[in-house]
Amino acid sequence: MQPFAELLDRLTLTPSRNGKLRLMADHFRDVPDPERGYALAAITGGLDIRSVKPAMLRALMADRMDEVLFGYSYDYVGDLAETIALVWPAPHDGDRETDPPTLDEVIAKLDAATRAEGPKLVEAWLDRLDSSGRYALLKLVTGAMRIGVSSRLAKQALADFGGKDITEIEELWHGLAVPYLELFAWLEGRAEKPVSAAASPFRPVMLSQPLEPPDHARIVPQDYAAEWKWDGIRVQATVERGVRRLYSRTGDDISAAFPDLLASMDYEGSLDGELLVARPAAKGRATVMPHRGPPGDDIVVGTFSDLQQRLNRKAVSTAVMDKHPVFLRTYDLLQDGRDDLRALPFRERRERLNGFVSGLDPTRFDISPFVPFDSFEDLGALRVDPPHPVIEGVMLKRWDSPYVPGRPKGPWFKWKQDPHLIDAVLMYAQRGHGKRSSFYSDYTFGVWAGEADQPELVPVGKAYFGFTDEELKLLDKYIRDNTIQRFGPVRSVRAEPDHGLVLEVAFEGLQRSTRHKSGVAMRFPRISRLRWDKPAFEADRIETLQAMLGEG
Repeated sequence: MQPFAELLDRLTLTPSRNGKLRLMADHFRDVPDPERGYALAAITGGLDIRSVKPAMLRALMADRMDEVLFGYSYDYVGDLAETIALVWPAPHDGDRETDPPTLDEVIAKLDAATRAEGPKLVEAWLDRLDSSGRYALLKLVTGAMRIGVSSRLAKQALADFGGKDITEIEELWHGLAVPYLELFAWLEGRAEKPVSAAASPFRPVMLSQPLEPPDHARIVPQDYAAEWKWDGIRVQATVERGVRRLYSRTGDDISAAFPDLLASMDYEGSLDGELLVARPAAKGRATVMPHRGPPGDDIVVGTFSDLQQRLNRKAVSTAVMDKHPVFLRTYDLLQDGRDDLRALPFRERRERLNGFVSGLDPTRFDISPFVPFDSFEDLGALRVDPPHPVIEGVMLKRWDSPYVPGRPKGPWFKWKQDPHLIDAVLMYAQRGHGKRSSFYSDYTFGVWAGEADQPELVPVGKAYFGFTDEELKLLDKYIRDNTIQRFGPVRSVRAEPDHGLVLEVAFEGLQRSTRHKSGVAMRFPRISRLRWDKPAFEADRIETLQAMLGEG
């Protein structure tokens, strides 16, 4: 357990990507099986401790600390596991764990425990571990690491450790079992590469580079195909030997949230495309999905907000599936039966895709249409005035490009629309997590509404990035100096026409929302600039955003 605790501590305190990679690679090198495999599973979200839940941990604290005092402590620290680890009574010298349990022992006992037994095991360990060990144990059972390490970064650390290409590891990943004994044996050269027994494996995706001015001259119709960049989520829909799986672009299996799409995946192969909420035009309901696709499109496409009702769910009800049915707008064909097409030029893959999709359910699948253009200037004009508000730009793909994992420079470009900008007023702030847990870094902002002589602020969005570390410190001080009310972990900040902080907010799109008082919801808002120079009364009004909706 101690090596795992030290790893978490150092990962939390190490800001650089390369530093985190070195820490994980060193851990895999120095720690034996199966301890390192369970650490890898914990970091990548591969463990599910069912015998202990966060509410049970809160109940354990209730016997040791005043509930209000614990609430204040949690508010200050910002993380449940870290708070409990810090305030849990330290063990007496005679009770301190001289031979702490190993990580695999902890997992084995918790896996075998009932929900009545699990909290008792955790309680006994907490009474004997130091604060670092308690923190690691609690992170393990809650599953919310928040240490700045993604699943893909952990796989890159494995690749660095074994001198392999990350693509090889990603293609094997879903056929491997915790604690990954075969994987480590291969990485250390003690065994052959594992043969993945999993059907429908994930195939690492090809990504695009932003189109910058120096590359504009390269974009000509003879070399590049253009298609719309839809604002859904990029997915891979794979069927092999009857096994149907839907993956996110990072390789997470998200099949459970989309059983309606899986039911229509009657093929053998692997499709790359954009997952959207959509239904046939004849069944379209204007109150839910008001927008048609490009001219001639028979699909009514919903907003990203509609799609969010389906994301990050372990299960989905029939009512939700009926209200927000999903649809795959396909971009590419990676596998056709037993034929791996990734080495073929895009032009040939697209021809195969046309035939492949023609045999699928048209209410669930179609092909992303090409955008004809005669010159770069023509394409630029189309980019700024797309035929659908759920289009966020243009994709450009070389006709001769193979499907290469990663983000190679040149074959594929994305040319997104310029972000929208508004001036809003800071209204509320909340502490962040991880290394930001001591700062107010999550901000709610609003614009003016009502009569000119009696304006009021209505919230229109939240943002927690876009500013520098130095700006974060200035924002945190401003919030502390201008707090007027507290609502649990949230501070209400003074925001009046003659006193308030104006934030320039950039966002990708805007849509109507019945859940927000303002009636609008932003897509990917972030802080673009701190307008210390601008009076609060000069911030934008809600009519500005409503006009943007009208333009859509």
